[in-house]
Amino acid sequence: MTRSPASPLPPPKERRRLREAASLSQAQLADRVGVSRHTVRAWESGRATPRGSRLEAYAQLLAELAAPAVPEVSTAPIVPTTSSVSAPSAEPLSTLVDSEPAASPLTPAQAFDALYAFCAPALVRQAYLLTGRRELARESVERAFQQAWQRWPEVAVDPDPAGWVRAAAYDYALSPWHRFRPRYRHPEPPLANASDRALLDVLLALPPSYRRTLVLFDGVGLGLPETAAETEASTPAAANRLLHAREEVATRLPELSDPAVLHRRLAELASAERLRAARPPVVRGGSERRARFWTRAAIAFTATLIGATALTARTAPTHYEPPVPPGEKVRGVPSRAAPGPLSARELKLRKKLREELASGPERLVPEAG
Repeated sequence: MTRSPASPLPPPKERRRLREAASLSQAQLADRVGVSRHTVRAWESGRATPRGSRLEAYAQLLAELAAPAVPEVSTAPIVPTTSSVSAPSAEPLSTLVDSEPAASPLTPAQAFDALYAFCAPALVRQAYLLTGRRELARESVERAFQQAWQRWPEVAVDPDPAGWVRAAAYDYALSPWHRFRPRYRHPEPPLANASDRALLDVLLALPPSYRRTLVLFDGVGLGLPETAAETEASTPAAANRLLHAREEVATRLPELSDPAVLHRRLAELASAERLRAARPPVVRGGSERRARFWTRAAIAFTATLIGATALTARTAPTHYEPPVPPGEKVRGVPSRAAPGPLSARELKLRKKLREELASGPERLVPEAG
């Protein structure tokens, strides 16, 4: 018989809190317990309860996580580097964190700056492959990180914060509304290298969904399920898009029919342009200014709406006033005749009446006609 653990399991929310406090993902905790990530998710949501040896191992691990200890930095990098396109030109986050004293935890600003330094350079190059515009690539990455800073409590505990920012940057870069902006109506100067220029033209000729799938799979190096999840498509649909994109590239550039060669050429094309991202404090400052602007705009709109409502309530009638019905023709009543011109006799009589006294006993004395 399997013995029960010495201490009972904490509530599901506490299990998740302990895991996140230890900077462990669900997959990492599942590897330590010997189960799948979906099982850990079910345990933390309360849909399932561990039994037997799994219960003992899970309870012991949670007890170790709950025990006070000197904080240590997880050796798992926050962003997987799978290719030269996705590999940033900065030190990994774990190396940046190790340089800090072990006793002082990272502040939100420091954690954001580390994530930005690790991901932003590679994301700018990826966005350039999607758009073919240098300024739009930098703007897309900056806007994505501004959104991440505004929602940092959510991004900080996300299992893949780099994927969160990448998806936001890709969505902004591929937005169809950029074509209506005056600054992006005209094409940018072409690349100097003819082969790079031909490859970029082929990429930009692909539909946005095909282009995004090709960059994620052959450029960044994600697996097919991860690519399908990030493009919000099913795995067969993502595979179909990838095959059609490769066929289009191979048709126009036969030398890139090999996926390995295509991967290398995408990396070279992304690194051909020297694209620099803004500094992290500038991005955080822009995010805070944007948040303040929209907050003030929302307050002003709310105040205007309240004022208009109060004015309407103050000037509105307090009782119902029925509208005046249109006139109806009534039969049987003779119409009123309008007075016509006076005759000579009537004019003489009117003149006589106006010349005589209007009051007094004289009016009572009859006169001979």
